[in-house]
Amino acid sequence: MVLENCSYLRDARVQKEAAALTEAGYGVSVICPAHHNEPSREVLGAVCIYRFRLWQATRGIVGYLAEFIYAMLAISTLSFVVLLREGFDILHVANPPDCMVPVLSTYKLLGKVIIYDQHDLCPELYAAKFYPPNRFVSKVLMWLERSSYGLADHVIVTNESYKDVAIQRGLVAESKITVVRNGPALRDLSIENIDPELRGKSPNIIAFAGVIGYQDHLDHLCRALHDLRHRLAREDFYCVVIGDGDALPEIKALTRELGLESNIWFTGWVSDPDLYSRYIFNADICVVPDPCNDYNDRSTFVKVMEYMAAGKPIVAYDLCETRRSAEAAAEYARPNDVQDFAAKLARLMDDPGLRRSMGEIGLRRVQERLAWRHSVPNLLTAYEKTISSHTAYSLTSSADARGWRAM
Repeated sequence: MVLENCSYLRDARVQKEAAALTEAGYGVSVICPAHHNEPSREVLGAVCIYRFRLWQATRGIVGYLAEFIYAMLAISTLSFVVLLREGFDILHVANPPDCMVPVLSTYKLLGKVIIYDQHDLCPELYAAKFYPPNRFVSKVLMWLERSSYGLADHVIVTNESYKDVAIQRGLVAESKITVVRNGPALRDLSIENIDPELRGKSPNIIAFAGVIGYQDHLDHLCRALHDLRHRLAREDFYCVVIGDGDALPEIKALTRELGLESNIWFTGWVSDPDLYSRYIFNADICVVPDPCNDYNDRSTFVKVMEYMAAGKPIVAYDLCETRRSAEAAAEYARPNDVQDFAAKLARLMDDPGLRRSMGEIGLRRVQERLAWRHSVPNLLTAYEKTISSHTAYSLTSSADARGWRAM
């Protein structure tokens, strides 16, 4: 399994995929960047991890291009190391970026299978990060995406919107696409998770958990909270922002500019168990302030289902895939309208009964349809279909997978 933009221990989807594959009898190796002082090689459970030193470029097209070239060289080198040390039959390549499938497609000459796991729509992601987008760069990203679709033996996507893109824009046969939703792993929550110190900050705790990148536009949350405090004259809230990212310094500066220092706490990156037990569990309302654009409207946000798994009501902009995930577990503000976002927050702050019923709806929906355990069969089916198309037999049980190695 190949991962460029995130370390293994910070990518919950890849971790869950690796665990599901090892449990089904596959041998799994992962190539990914190192975070801080992580070792260059490590075995965690049944997964062997190979890491390269992460080099993050400064913001800008040239910087990102240099970062990707460096990563391609590092990953290509490590893939050869894994081939010699462990051996592998399948390359499971996650994006972004979309340059990794074309670079590693040379392994097809050796009879290796390539699975393209499309985490993001890179052309739309680029447009969201660098608006207005450069037309030449957009065309290159479109070409890389089409090349990834075309070179892959099978395509895994995270939702139906991405599947539509693969069919319509990528001209991929529907039989070569599998939707593997990025559902949360359910955890047990109890009264012991209550944090009196955090609960004492305000009668209304608002929480955000996720990456704080430029494309995430957390400034919408800051401006909505400013509107909540000044236009709606509400002082009875405290917002916990859980996560980090390249836009965090600017978001903190905006918080100071808007005079919200006493209303917002930036925790930085927190491990999943702590995130649930101390912050999300103690929240009254969880927020998804990602604005409406072509990227966000088609993307599934992991935080939406994480909130639902914790039984929390949500305020979000009315985006296609957000509504598909949350349904009645969320209040939907008019897209990109911070005043309406603030009004939806105020409504939930004043109605504990509505918050409770929305939380129950969300939790039940995760338990019955969206939890990761419901996605595992689709992942294993994608592998079985891909392998069967390259061998004279079809896998019929997990035992048939033994001896195959994924990287």
